[in-house]
Amino acid sequence: MLSGTFQDILEVQSREEFREGIVRFANELEFDYVSAMTVVDHSLTHSEFINVDNTPQAFADVFRDHSMGRKDPVMQHCKAGSLPIVWDQATYVARGSADLWEQQAAFGYRNGIALALHFPEGRHFFIGIDRRASLPRDANALTRIVADLQLFAVHAQDAASRLFVPADMRPERPNLTRRELEALSWTMEGKTAWEVGAILGISERTAVLHIQNAMHKLGTHNKHQAVLKALRLGLIH
Repeated sequence: MLSGTFQDILEVQSREEFREGIVRFANELEFDYVSAMTVVDHSLTHSEFINVDNTPQAFADVFRDHSMGRKDPVMQHCKAGSLPIVWDQATYVARGSADLWEQQAAFGYRNGIALALHFPEGRHFFIGIDRRASLPRDANALTRIVADLQLFAVHAQDAASRLFVPADMRPERPNLTRRELEALSWTMEGKTAWEVGAILGISERTAVLHIQNAMHKLGTHNKHQAVLKALRLGLIH
């Protein structure tokens, strides 16, 4: 079911279709709310924020107040890197922000998962899914949800960039070398760096360097994102 959701978000043609797509994804994972935010840094002092979400109207003004992000531990975590954060009341209490949790909990924002993707062109993409119910206690079930969110974020960011980022700020189609493309192709097949090196007749270290170079050129944070983006761009098949 989710694989169709990933493909659907890539094909959206409007802000409303994008909103419907992210809400459907969140609901399929049994989350009540979702927020996707595209940030474009126009200068060191001016950033543009494009929010798409299904926040309750009564909470919308507070939720979309970007100055609140300076106090929100989830947003601070996402600003600092790209690792997902699984949060609940304890997360806010530990950071001295219990009052923020109490405020949002009244509207159903009690537990959630969030992550951000950061790109060298001054672009950032945040996505978070939230709900009233507790998160799964089973570690495997929670891991699957986090993995689905990470994969969906790559697809959603691609659509958001096309819809909301000015054309002159979008990255050009990257120019990967033959070896970098070969390394990604074998990575797509599930091969480890050692196996890629053996297949291509190079050392494991050189294989790792090719994959890392491809990741950098594609503006991705791990090899799985790099494979997905290379597939979407038609660089590998």
